[in-house]
Amino acid sequence: MEQEFWFNTKTNKVEEGKQTAALYRIGPFKSREEAQKAYQIIAERNKELDKEED
Repeated sequence: MEQEFWFNTKTNKVEEGKQTAALYRIGPFKSREEAQKAYQIIAERNKELDKEED
């Protein structure tokens, strides 16, 4: 099984595997570095979706 990383929105820390409730997790991500950029990645994806809706 491939390693997964999650960003915990309650602690603002990256976790390896599902350590906390889904309510506080963003992911999964393939790397710790990618998970650390969770909010940035979400913002970029939202911009792309907004462009598609126009």
